Amino acid sequence: MALDLGGLLAEHNREFAESARGLLKSESPVSRLRYLRNRSPGFERPVWARLASAGWTSIIVPEARAGLGLGLDACAAIATVIGEKLLPEPYVAAAVMPMVVLLDIEPSEIIDRLVTDIVQGTCICGVAWQEQAGALDIGSAGTRLIRDGLQFRLSGEKKWVSPGSGADGWIVHATLDGDDALVWISSADQGVTVQNMRRIDGTYMAHLTFDAVVQQERILVRGNRARTSINNALDAGRFAVSHELMGVAFTVFDMTLTYLKTRTQFGKPIGANQALQHRMVDAYMHILLLSSSLKENWAAYCKGDMTLAVLGSLTKARANQVAVSVSKLAVQLHGAIGYTDELDVGLYLKRALNLSAWLGNEHRHRLRYIDARIDAPVDAQIRETGIHPLPDDTVSVLQSDDLNDMSDADFALLVRRFLVKHYPSSLRHVARRLYWSEVKDWYLLLSAKGWLAPAWPRAFGGMGLTPEKQLVFFEEMENYGVARLPDQGIINLGPVLIRYGTQQQQQAYLPKILSGEHIWCQGYSEPNAGSDLASLATEAVPDGDDFIVNGQKIWTTLAHNATHIFALVRTDKNVKKQAGISFLLIDLATQGITVAPITNLLGDQEFCEVFFQNVRVPQANLVGQLNEGWTIAKALLGFERIFAGSPQQSQHAFSLLTTLAHKENLFESEYFLQRYAQLRMDIADLESLFSMFAGYVKNGANLPPSISLLKIWATETYMKIGLELAQSADEHGGEFDDTHYDDGTTMNSLAPFTHSMVTTIYGGTNEIQRNIVARHVLDLPV
Repeated sequence: MALDLGGLLAEHNREFAESARGLLKSESPVSRLRYLRNRSPGFERPVWARLASAGWTSIIVPEARAGLGLGLDACAAIATVIGEKLLPEPYVAAAVMPMVVLLDIEPSEIIDRLVTDIVQGTCICGVAWQEQAGALDIGSAGTRLIRDGLQFRLSGEKKWVSPGSGADGWIVHATLDGDDALVWISSADQGVTVQNMRRIDGTYMAHLTFDAVVQQERILVRGNRARTSINNALDAGRFAVSHELMGVAFTVFDMTLTYLKTRTQFGKPIGANQALQHRMVDAYMHILLLSSSLKENWAAYCKGDMTLAVLGSLTKARANQVAVSVSKLAVQLHGAIGYTDELDVGLYLKRALNLSAWLGNEHRHRLRYIDARIDAPVDAQIRETGIHPLPDDTVSVLQSDDLNDMSDADFALLVRRFLVKHYPSSLRHVARRLYWSEVKDWYLLLSAKGWLAPAWPRAFGGMGLTPEKQLVFFEEMENYGVARLPDQGIINLGPVLIRYGTQQQQQAYLPKILSGEHIWCQGYSEPNAGSDLASLATEAVPDGDDFIVNGQKIWTTLAHNATHIFALVRTDKNVKKQAGISFLLIDLATQGITVAPITNLLGDQEFCEVFFQNVRVPQANLVGQLNEGWTIAKALLGFERIFAGSPQQSQHAFSLLTTLAHKENLFESEYFLQRYAQLRMDIADLESLFSMFAGYVKNGANLPPSISLLKIWATETYMKIGLELAQSADEHGGEFDDTHYDDGTTMNSLAPFTHSMVTTIYGGTNEIQRNIVARHVLDLPV
C-alpha cells in the first residue's frame, strides 16, 4: 500500500488488524468473493471455523466464559481489515451482533451453549429483528409467540436477515403476551422458510417466514431487556460496520492513488492533473475525518460522554457517505475500465453500497443522531444566556488547580458561569471583527483570570489545556457569542517564542502579550507574495547592531490597532528564496513605518497595508538564526492552521443557526433537519480532527503536512453553515443590519457567511492547501 491503513486505527488495535490481514491474505483473497458470489450461501463454513480458531468470534466474550475479554473496538479493527479484503463471511452479523445480545441478557443453559458454540465456530448465528424497510430500532413486532398448551407457536416473518441460508439458527425478536421476547430458532426447525436475497456485492441475506412450534426453554429473555439487548447489538454492529466501510474506502482510494501515479496520458501520469489531485485530496480528507471520528467518538463512549445509540448513528452516517463517495470516485478516475467487472474497484463500490444500505442509511441516521441533540428552549434563562440553562448544582471541588482535572461537564459549567457573569452583553454575537478599544476591558479581564491563552503551557502564563479541554472552552465561548480578540500575539507569536525564542525574548515579550501592553499583528503577505510567500521582497540589511528594513506588507489584520508586528524579511538575496528569509520583531512606533487601513467588502477596516522606509530594528529582535526564518514561518503557519482549524467559528455560526431554527420553527421541516444534522455531524468530525492535530502541538511534535486538511475542512464547514444560516433566514438573509426579535434576541444572519469567505483565503488559500497535501502527503506527480 502507498499509505498505511494501520495508521488510521487506534494504536492498541493495530496488532489485531495486522493479525487479521495476515490471516485473510492466505485464507481469503478478493478472488474468493468472485467465486462465491453466485453460490449460496455466499460463504464457506471451513473458513468460518478457521476465523473462530483465530479468536475472531470470542473477542468480546469475558475470559470467564472462554473468551478474550476485549472491547468492541478490537472487533472493529478486524472489521476494518475485512473491508480491505472483502471477506465474504458475515463477521459482524454472525459474530459481533448475536454475541452482544447473548452477553447482554441473564445467562442460562441455552445461552451458555450458544455462546460456547459461536466462540468455537460450530454455530453460525444471526439476529432476526427487522420487518420494515428503513427501521433503525425494533418496533412493535408482527412476529408473535402464541401459547399453545405447554409450548408456543412462532408466527410471522423477518426481512433482511444476515446470515440467512447457511446459518444454524437465529435469535428472533417477537412479542409474547404484549411483551418483547427473544427466541432461539434453529434452521432445522419445521415451519421455518428461508428465501435467499442476493445483495449487490454478491453476498446474501434472507427473508424468513415462521410457522414453527417452540419449546419454553428456547425463549431467551422477555420484557424490556429483550428490546434493549437487540438495540445495543444493532448499534454495536453499526460501529463495527463503520470500520468495515472505512477499510473499503481506504483500500479503493489506495488502488486509485497507485493508478493515478502509473497510468500515463499525453506523456505524463494522469495524477499530475491538478483537478484530479484536488478530488483525491478531498477523498483522503474524508477518510481521515472518518478515522478520527471513529477513534474520538469511541473514546467519548468509553468515558460515558456518548451513548451507544449516538455512537452508532454518528459513525454509520459518516461511514456510509465516505465509502460510497470514495468508491464512486475510484470508478470515475479509472475511466472506462473502472466500469468493468474485471477490475476490483467495482467490487469495493458494490460492497460499500450493500453495507451503506444495511442497518440504516445515512439520511435516517442523520435524523436519529440530531433527534438526541436538539435542545428546545425551556425557560427564560436560555433567552438570557443563549445556551443551555445553568444548573443549580455546584461545580465539583478540585483537589488541584489544574483545569484539566475537571470533568468536561464541570469545566463547561465553570466557563459558562464566568461568561454569564462577566462578558458584556453588548458584545455578544457581533457581526464584525472588533477593535482593540472595544474589547480591551474583556482582554484584560481574561488576562487577570489567567484564561487568555488556552493552549500556552502554564509555565508561560497559559491555561495549559489539553486538546479536549480546549474544545470545551472554545465551544462555550462560541455558544455564548464571545467576540474574537486581537489575538495574533496569543495564537501565533506566543507559540513561536515558546519554541524558538531566546529566554530573554520570552521574558521580554510573553508577559506583555498577556498583559495587553503589546498587541501584535502579522507581517507575512506582500502585494506579490501571498500564497507564494517565499517570493517576499521586504528587505532587512544589517547595519551595526541593527537591521534597516524597507518594503511593504499587505492584508495585515488590525495593524492599525497593533503596537508591534512580527514580520518575515529577506536577509539574503543570493540563495534559494526560502533560504534567505528571517523572522523579525518590530515596534510599530518606530520611525519610518506607515499603516494604511483597507476597507473590506462589508465596509469594515479589518486589514491594512504596512510600509517600511529605512526602519531601524535591533538585531536582538531576530527570532531564531539569521536566514532560517522559513523554518519558523512554516511552524507559525502550522499554528495558524491549527487556529484556522479550530471549531470555534463553526460552533458560533451553528449556535446562530440553532437560535434561528427555534425562532422560525425550522425544526418542523425534515428537509431542514437533514441539512442541520449534516452540519452538526460535520462539526463533530471537525472536533475530532482538531483534537488529533492539537495533540501534536501539546506533545511538542512537528505538525505534519496533512494539517492543511484541518484548515480546509474547518473553513469550508464554516462557510457551509454560514450559507445555510443566510438561506434559512429568508428575507433577513439579505439584510446588512442586525435582526431584532421581540424577546430581545439580536442576530445578523448574513455575517458568518460573508466572514467565512476570507477564511478560505488567509493562511494560504484552500487550493494551495490541497496542492500541499497532493504533493507532500499523497506524493502525486507534478
